Amino acid sequence: MDNTTIGVIAVGITLLLIALRFPIGVVLGLVSIVGIAELTNMRIAWGVVSATPFDFIGQWELTAAPMFLFMGYLATEGKLTSGLFGALRLFLARLPGGLAISSVGACTFFAAASGSSVATAAAMSRIAVPEMLKNGYDKGLATGTIAASGTLGSLIPPSVLLILYGVYAQVSVGQLFMAGFIPGLVSALLYAMMIMVRVKANPALAGEVKVEATRADKIAALKEIWPLPTLILLVLGGIFTGFFSPTEAGALGAFFALCIALARRSIDWDGFKTAAVNTLQSTASIFLILIGSVLFTKFLAMSRLPTAFSEMILSVSDSQWWILFAVALIYLLLGMLIDSIGLLLLTLPLILPLVDTAGIDAIWFGIIVIKLLEVGLVTPPIGLNVYVIKGALGNLVTLPEVFRGVSWFILMDFVALLLIILIPAMSLWLPSLVYN
Repeated sequence: MDNTTIGVIAVGITLLLIALRFPIGVVLGLVSIVGIAELTNMRIAWGVVSATPFDFIGQWELTAAPMFLFMGYLATEGKLTSGLFGALRLFLARLPGGLAISSVGACTFFAAASGSSVATAAAMSRIAVPEMLKNGYDKGLATGTIAASGTLGSLIPPSVLLILYGVYAQVSVGQLFMAGFIPGLVSALLYAMMIMVRVKANPALAGEVKVEATRADKIAALKEIWPLPTLILLVLGGIFTGFFSPTEAGALGAFFALCIALARRSIDWDGFKTAAVNTLQSTASIFLILIGSVLFTKFLAMSRLPTAFSEMILSVSDSQWWILFAVALIYLLLGMLIDSIGLLLLTLPLILPLVDTAGIDAIWFGIIVIKLLEVGLVTPPIGLNVYVIKGALGNLVTLPEVFRGVSWFILMDFVALLLIILIPAMSLWLPSLVYN
């Protein structure tokens, strides 16, 4: 067999094992070792295994990931997000679907603090969904709002997925953070507009919500939630102004999250320990997949499969639109089966050489990819965010109800994706403003 054929067989085996729910990092590592040994010999394979992981994991930029994860867990354990939904509820409840719109806003703020879609969906599902159901909201609308809005954690900085893409694609993480800001806000606005239109057309979807709030109530609510916007402004403002790097921003964000929680006496030793353990577990899981993906990249490069894949796609057309369509189709299909981090790191070795050959801007392309991964978080049959919400709510809702509710938000995701593709300035204006 020639090298490319071996590469194709290896990719097929990898997808099969992942579909059978084997750990992605382990699958990528084992397939890579066997593949490299088949292409060369076992001695070379072990040499690659001994040298490559440390060289990649040792990159300074990757330390931003555990720092931002730690900041998010500290914000959660320190109850810096606890009053967020309640405060927005006071200001937005009078709008059609006001509670659902408040949930979108709360998820947007929470995403900017946690950097994790799953963490955002899990936290907000326990806070916002019971409140919406108590006020007569349709179950599909209530759960679909949180499932979809939780995905904003992938795009709104600081996003772990953006960090991983930046390190892997060798582009500036700071530029990616700025590039994801406007598309993330546009996605949130599209969700809110869709909710308003649907509830206006069918008021029964949102029941009857009566919120009587005085000015004093609103001021008290703002005083309760000031820590989270302050933390977000500190972190993102520092990155956007170039005052410190994303890695430094993550460390400072975690430090100030802890200081604020201690000043408010809202975190104890057990809470700190929980945040630290959760950060270590999440980081270990991500880095295991990273190590596997780096080995997989080495193997694919030896097999020349990325080159053959690029030539196959370009043989149909070298149009940028065709390439984006082909890539979108790959991500949408695989996104139904594989979680976002695993899918990102599995596909980048094949996709990035194609993007480089076609001359597509890597920053712009990164935002498109992350948006596609967001869609994968809520599409059946996997839809990780949907299962997170079902797990958090138990028998309050069924999986079909959540998937039914999230379908409207998937439609808005496609609108947002189309805008990102047709208007590159949505992604590239902020980075150019700062870095020029």
